Amino acid sequence: MSSTPPAPQPGDEPADLPAVYRLHPAVVARFVGAALVLLAVVMFAGTMVVAFANLTPDLLVLLLVVGIVAVFGLGWALRSRAYVVRCDEDGYRVRMVRGAGATQARWTEVQDAVTTTRAGAPCVVLRLRDGRSTTIPVGVLALDREQFVRELQRHLQRGQGLRPL
Repeated sequence: MSSTPPAPQPGDEPADLPAVYRLHPAVVARFVGAALVLLAVVMFAGTMVVAFANLTPDLLVLLLVVGIVAVFGLGWALRSRAYVVRCDEDGYRVRMVRGAGATQARWTEVQDAVTTTRAGAPCVVLRLRDGRSTTIPVGVLALDREQFVRELQRHLQRGQGLRPL
């Protein structure tokens, strides 16, 4: 007699936790572009210092190499390491969003989740029981807006102990 594992039941889907939602590539490109502009300003200032202080131009090459490595490092970190939203079984944490409000909370503290538009950008607002809220602009995330909302609803239901019907 062979024993077979029981068939999966609805709601038994594996918890892909922690779920990490990263920056959209266009947002990463904006950060890297700003870093390149900053590097250009630093190179200009460095050129002025080298010219007026009669220093060796090799310092400019060194400054440029260090700057380029820093820009590539920033791009790599933003693309592969930095995240905007991190959801685990206990709650969520929001980073890199100015004006997000409450940047972390437990799922049991969340009263409801609503979609809205703030400053022309679609957002998800998690309203907490104590009156605080967390605003997440979905345009900065590297996935589809509707997919993020569905996944956030699943995290919220699972975190509050609710099972799908």
